Amino acid sequence: MSPLATLRRLLSRLALLAALVPPVLMCPDSTQARTPLRLPAEPAEFGPWTRGAAMPTERAEVGAAVVAGSIYVVGAYSGATDANEAYEPASDAWQTLAPLPQGLNHVCAAGIDSTLYVAGGFDPTTGNRPVASTYAYDPATNTWAVRAPMPTPRGALTCTVVGDTLYAIGGASPAGDTGITEAYDPATDTWRTDPAPMPTPREHLASALLNGLIHVIGGRSPALGMTGTTHEVYDPVANTWATAAPLPTGRSGIGAAVLAGRLHVLGGEADRTFAENEAYDPSTDSWLSFAPLPTPRHGLGVVAVGDAIYVLAGGPQPGDVRSNVVEIFRLP
Repeated sequence: MSPLATLRRLLSRLALLAALVPPVLMCPDSTQARTPLRLPAEPAEFGPWTRGAAMPTERAEVGAAVVAGSIYVVGAYSGATDANEAYEPASDAWQTLAPLPQGLNHVCAAGIDSTLYVAGGFDPTTGNRPVASTYAYDPATNTWAVRAPMPTPRGALTCTVVGDTLYAIGGASPAGDTGITEAYDPATDTWRTDPAPMPTPREHLASALLNGLIHVIGGRSPALGMTGTTHEVYDPVANTWATAAPLPTGRSGIGAAVLAGRLHVLGGEADRTFAENEAYDPSTDSWLSFAPLPTPRHGLGVVAVGDAIYVLAGGPQPGDVRSNVVEIFRLP
């Protein structure tokens, strides 16, 4: 059969099929015929971001850490300042646990082995004065224990674990913003003051461990204002500090976590809240931009579990504003 004959035969069959279509579908008064097909709008969190189950309690200025795969969120600036809630990534479910021994905000939190440690912060019952408290939470017994206090009271600090040692860095002390670095050993319940101080004093900063080094990023101080871009790196073996490429978007009240060999810095505040998701690549000493946080926030918890970064709680606007939002970032 020639190509022309084949085409004619195909057109004839299409005409026959058209004649068999029920008249209602061709009626000019039919809403179904006139209305174009509209797919649902793609939610903002689709793509590399998804939404997790909301926290039981709306909070901001929290501490967050991972212990044995569970995410713990503690403290708050206002409201449930002693809250302690745990999120299970595998089941997308929350559990309310024994509260902090005292209400605190702007704490630092870290997991070592099977224990959650909470250090420093501000005490709302004293007009938010900085504290030196150190607490240890045992998930197996759902109980808290008092540990040796930090040598220097401070809040809005950051802490990172190297091996079995917790390093508490920076923050706001009774004497003002500080670069003090102190190290806690859970085995002996003692603090060391011999770590070299961070060169740039600041608070509302973030840190994470990357390739054996502690990267400390952003923050605020009278000298830096609200939009610090400082990026300093501590070597715990050599006890020295170095400077790395600055944060592209200066901000404070941020969170940080490592994913796929890069250090992501998320959220923050200044005269607004930030949605930026910027990641530092140590192989090139440079920053990359990734899909922004769907809900811009400050005073948020940021941790990594498996192939994802979890961003929890935080204030959607500057100041004393709270949320219970949980958003999860995965690489495309």
